[in-house]
Amino acid sequence: MVEVVKTDRAALVGSLKDRAYQLRRDVLEMVAAAGSGHPGGSLSSAEILAAVYFYKLQHDPKNPTWPDRDRFILSKGHAAPILYAALAESGYFPHSDLERLRKLHSHLQGHPDQTKTPGVEVSAGSLGQGFSFAQGVALSGKLAGAGYHVYALIGDGEMDEGQIWEAALFAAHHKLDNLTGIVDVNGIQNDYFVKDILVTEPIVDKWRAFGWHVIDIDGHDVGAIADALDQATAITGQPTMIVCRTVKGKGVSFMENNPDWHGKAPSKEQLAQALAELETAHANSG
Repeated sequence: MVEVVKTDRAALVGSLKDRAYQLRRDVLEMVAAAGSGHPGGSLSSAEILAAVYFYKLQHDPKNPTWPDRDRFILSKGHAAPILYAALAESGYFPHSDLERLRKLHSHLQGHPDQTKTPGVEVSAGSLGQGFSFAQGVALSGKLAGAGYHVYALIGDGEMDEGQIWEAALFAAHHKLDNLTGIVDVNGIQNDYFVKDILVTEPIVDKWRAFGWHVIDIDGHDVGAIADALDQATAITGQPTMIVCRTVKGKGVSFMENNPDWHGKAPSKEQLAQALAELETAHANSG
């Protein structure tokens, strides 16, 4: 089982900050090695994945198909690098495998493949489908009287998909309180700003109107994310959506809030600058 200190608040926050820092390094290094990939939306999700995998999720890397495990479903599948980083850091496969991102015959392809990669719950890439899959897994758990919890991460641009809102209605109708959705509100989808494609705000009001309990937080505050995850699992009678306000490309000056870095690999020189910036920021974070 993956464990992290939960009783000491300062130790928890420090541990999760360390995890997020390492996940960001992993993302940048593997995407640079691959020469392609999606760094922007992976970097915006680093604290979210750190808190889910190293604080809240009940899982066993030595037994990926453990029936009672909690499930994490990455619906915005193009952010596969951050998921692979979390799985490697958890021990599902050797850390050195990250160097094989997007390589021929590698189990770490550009989008997650549940048939090849230990710890991946659903093959994702077609936006909206992973979130619907999460509803089915949660309902299955409810009907079976299982104790596991389902966590599903979507993007704010992904909310353009009608399938998201069908799933939202389904979860509320079936009172899936064993389901926690997380939306990474980084404001960018592909090569454009979300607001220029379809206006998604007011996000909180929309999810509440669909019958969800909603928690609105800073998606880069690991303490706030941990608290929200705890609150979500205490809610009964309805699903919970955690709205995480983030910055796409977080931690790298030339990537932050820049649509150009949705799906592009850094050069050798850019990688060196990015890693140096991450190291400096982490050292100064307390």
